[in-house]
Amino acid sequence: MAIYATSEPTTPRELIPEGTYVARCYQMIHIGTVKETIQGNEKLLNKVRIGWELPTETKVFKEENGPQPLVISKEYTLSLHENAHLRSDLKSWRGQDFTEDEVKQFDISVLVGVPCLLAITHKKSTNGKTYEEISAISKVVKGMDVPAAVNSPIVLEYDNWSEETFNSLPNFIKEKVAQSMEYNHMRNLEHAEYDQSQGFDNTPPDDDGLPF
Repeated sequence: MAIYATSEPTTPRELIPEGTYVARCYQMIHIGTVKETIQGNEKLLNKVRIGWELPTETKVFKEENGPQPLVISKEYTLSLHENAHLRSDLKSWRGQDFTEDEVKQFDISVLVGVPCLLAITHKKSTNGKTYEEISAISKVVKGMDVPAAVNSPIVLEYDNWSEETFNSLPNFIKEKVAQSMEYNHMRNLEHAEYDQSQGFDNTPPDDDGLPF
């Protein structure tokens, strides 16, 4: 007899059916600058993960919470370059392009709580598994009724860091955030501040005893 452990999930994940859905942004996670390999080339990319809830599509995940909306996320390079996917999706979502001033610096966290329409399609990965993908984002049709938000807004940003928010994220997102340059820089600064508060002297010893 043997008891085998496997990496395969015991219950296949139920995919969101293909179609167009009313959605509302509830999550904005600044992952930070991480290394990614694109077509064999390693690049440093500043990434953000945007999450939406589908208020008309609900499921009971835990009996004590009752029906909750299905959610879906998409990861972007944090760029408003004219060819960037983020700019293309935000342009469609807003129903207008960015002005010259907006494109210089636009706080995308203002989109948390804003409704939209999401087109969701299914694709197969290289290992043969089917997954869902956001294929298009557009502005809600005028006069369309959008249910109120269900999930509390989640925003993780380095300028106003929340350890509680970070710890509430799924492990795979926390692991990616922890690999970013911004996260490690923040942690190193915290460590340096702690050393200074303890009165530690981190300056190297002066071998020749001279002041310079």
